Parts: sequence; structure tokens; C-alpha cells
Amino acid sequence: MYAAIDIDTKLILDVALFGRRGTDPAATFLHGLTEKHDLSEAEFLVDGYGYLTALSRLGLSGHLDYVDRNHIKKWFHTLKMRIDRFHNSWVVSRASVREWLEQFVHYYNTQRPYQSLNRQTPAEVLN
Repeated sequence: MYAAIDIDTKLILDVALFGRRGTDPAATFLHGLTEKHDLSEAEFLVDGYGYLTALSRLGLSGHLDYVDRNHIKKWFHTLKMRIDRFHNSWVVSRASVREWLEQFVHYYNTQRPYQSLNRQTPAEVLN
């Protein structure tokens, strides 16, 4: 699973599931992300040098950051927990996975308020 989140606003920019990990799927995910968002000012926090390679292929910058990484790991743990609950009931098809992820991102960004954001949703913080 690959995901991009703005750690300040907690807004999920994108989430995608791939059959394997590595530089090529990471580059594919990042390419799709560049088509949806202006990433010219983005700084990516990554947990491995393969991701730095994928970023550099697309002219994006990133660095290993083990302080903020704990925030990201906690977020991924929450997302994986929710996916595991969904996984028990889904019919295995890429379309159903994509649809569920889109619905989750919409809920996460626009309906779920956060204490750390003064009880606002990530979308409300951006407005």
C-alpha cells in the first residue's frame, strides 16, 4: 500500500494498493500523485532509500525523517486496521478495492473531525 498524507492538515492526498513493493510501484504511485496535485513545494518523508530513488525519477524531493516517521507509522497502522476490517468482507477485485479506498479517503478527509485540528476535518482546515 502506498499513501500520501499532508502531515500538517492530515489530508489524505491519495492511497493505492499494489501487488508488490519497490521502486517501480512507488514511482507509479508518485506519478499518479503528480497528476492530481501540485507537488512542487512538497517534501516527502520516506522510510527507505528505494523511495528516494522513485522520488528522484520524478524530480521530487524527499528525505529520511525518523521523528515525523512515527506520526506516519501511526497513521498507516490506523489505515491498515480499517482495511483489515474491510478485507474480511470484500469481493476480491481491483475495482472494489479502489472504490472502498476512495470512500475511505472521502470519509477521512471530509467527515471525521480531529481533536488535533480543533475538531475540524482536514478539508475544513484547508478552506
